[in-house]
Amino acid sequence: MDAQSDRGLLRFFRDLPDPRGDNKLHALTDMIVIAICAVICGADGWVQVELFGKAKKKFFKSFLELPHGIPSHDTFGRVFARLNPDAFEACFTAWTRSLSQDQDVGAGKLVSIDGKAIRRSFQHAWDKSGMAHLVSAFVSGNRMVFGQLAVADKSNEITAIPRLLDLLDVRGATVTIDAMGCQKNIARKIVDGKGDYYLAVKENQPQLYQKVRSLLDEALLENFAGMKHDYFQESDGGHGRIETRRVWVTPEVKWLGELRHEWSGLNALVLVEATRQLNGKTSTERRYYIGSNKAATAERAAGSIRGHWGIENQLHWSLDMSFDEDASRIRKGHAAENFSRLRRIALNLLQRETTRKVGIKSKRLLAGWDHDYLLGLLVG
Repeated sequence: MDAQSDRGLLRFFRDLPDPRGDNKLHALTDMIVIAICAVICGADGWVQVELFGKAKKKFFKSFLELPHGIPSHDTFGRVFARLNPDAFEACFTAWTRSLSQDQDVGAGKLVSIDGKAIRRSFQHAWDKSGMAHLVSAFVSGNRMVFGQLAVADKSNEITAIPRLLDLLDVRGATVTIDAMGCQKNIARKIVDGKGDYYLAVKENQPQLYQKVRSLLDEALLENFAGMKHDYFQESDGGHGRIETRRVWVTPEVKWLGELRHEWSGLNALVLVEATRQLNGKTSTERRYYIGSNKAATAERAAGSIRGHWGIENQLHWSLDMSFDEDASRIRKGHAAENFSRLRRIALNLLQRETTRKVGIKSKRLLAGWDHDYLLGLLVG
């Protein structure tokens, strides 16, 4: 196992600082391995992690030290509550970065950044201010989480996103963020990192929103006469719903006046008009974006903007449906954030494994039944 683990994720967690003193009984790396394996196989809390470890003690004894056996659930809870989440995240991103041959997040990839609340991670029903809120970076092309940070509430995503970007290498990637992340310093950080962006523009940036909206709405009324632009249309539907999206992109940001100089790398304006038909009723919505790619086409912009919601459909949905994350009541110290990171490690490992053409839930069951399959996930 030691030789094999040098090729897997475990080597990236060997230097993680241990929050305990010199009188510790259990190796931190042993606890991390047991916890990751337990979460892969269905554990939702520390009691289940302990039960899994004891049930699989013979298996773990074959490659872990375990000088004092399997830690108790109280020990798991205390250690992960005190474990520095930023240090844990640094190990996590070092591992995910290594998954790409060129040591970056993936040239040409779409990196979606969005927040998610763990809805039951509060102390009291009458006070939900302690609810864990996480910001994640998700690469939809290989359906993997490449970074995660916790914030106090949704408004603090503004400060968390730059910190998350500092942990990522976005060279050659396109970063998409919803309106909360439409901030000048975030745009600058992406461009300085040699990436491109599409940022949703809404009322939280009133001056930019009014200018972009007025310009694009007026241009559309005149069919973009006299303006360089590109156009793309696509439709999809099912279960009685038909949605048509029309996308216009123009590089003529000069019409924003001096405001364009305040946004680093601003080279394109995007208008998306979505028309939905459902049960005989039709509704239309317009959304506005700014982009940095000088060579942006309407089709590529449409793909990036549509792909942003992969973080909802592929990450958040998987965490809630396959890992039941929203129901988690873990909340002491840093435990909620660190346990959520264990889930994302488990999800990445399960998503990377492609030999079994089954869903995440089935893979989790198989890992619990088949020791070789579980070991393969860790070192593959």
